Amino acid sequence: MEASPLAMVALGLGLAIIMFALGTTLTAADFRRVITAPRGVAVGIVNLVLIAPLLAFAMAELFDLEPTLAVGLVLLGAAPGGALANLLTHLARGDTALSITMTGVSSVASVVTVPLYLGLATAYFGADDIGDDLSMPLIVVRTFFGIALPLGVGMWAASRRPGWVQANQRAIRAAAIGTFALVVVIAIVTEHATVLDHLGPVVGAALGLNVAAMAVSFGVAKVVRLDGPQSTAIAIELGVHNAALAVAIGASLDEELAVPAAVYSTFMLVTAGAFARVMYRRNAEALTAP
Repeated sequence: MEASPLAMVALGLGLAIIMFALGTTLTAADFRRVITAPRGVAVGIVNLVLIAPLLAFAMAELFDLEPTLAVGLVLLGAAPGGALANLLTHLARGDTALSITMTGVSSVASVVTVPLYLGLATAYFGADDIGDDLSMPLIVVRTFFGIALPLGVGMWAASRRPGWVQANQRAIRAAAIGTFALVVVIAIVTEHATVLDHLGPVVGAALGLNVAAMAVSFGVAKVVRLDGPQSTAIAIELGVHNAALAVAIGASLDEELAVPAAVYSTFMLVTAGAFARVMYRRNAEALTAP
């Protein structure tokens, strides 16, 4: 069942505002780090586009989610990092530049990766309720207009109207955070019955994905000998997804698809914030060590 037209308009506009706000923080230099600092970016992007979605598949199986909810969890796992990850990384004294680059690159890549994993999950879990209506070209178009276009407009505004962006940055950030909260509330309210009926498995799967993604990505970063700030950025990026994207895209197909992302959003900042606090102390000690 699709969300109401009013809710769909609100979700679409909300996602556009969030992505515009993110775009105002990005510059061409953030994308050039793919070439100038390839190892950290490569490890982070592999975690985002491969490890996180695969962990979502695993958690959906482990907690035996119903097909539509399982697809929704994979949709969340395939979502790119969010702007809140950049803020938490900064507070944790992580590599904020790396975090911003990963968010930008993964957001652009999501035009391809989100429809890809959505299709794979729908087939794998046998979500027949949405499978018949699933149009990959339409999902690509929705993802482009929901992410890439407003992101590009935000970047254009930052480069062409830097004075305006700088003067209004606080208001833009507040609007993005408020809009994010509104998107989550809309998703939970419209599907409160499903949330309550499946609260235990959905919370378990979402929390499991959150913790596992941060732990695995941090471990991978350490194995390839990235430093503490870089590892911090990668782990937080995996813990704080762009849940608004998953909610908006999911609700456009079936309201239940948005439930895992909405539930995930209610605690992701708590778990990632706790990790950021721990890493703040570790990164601070590393910076002051002789």
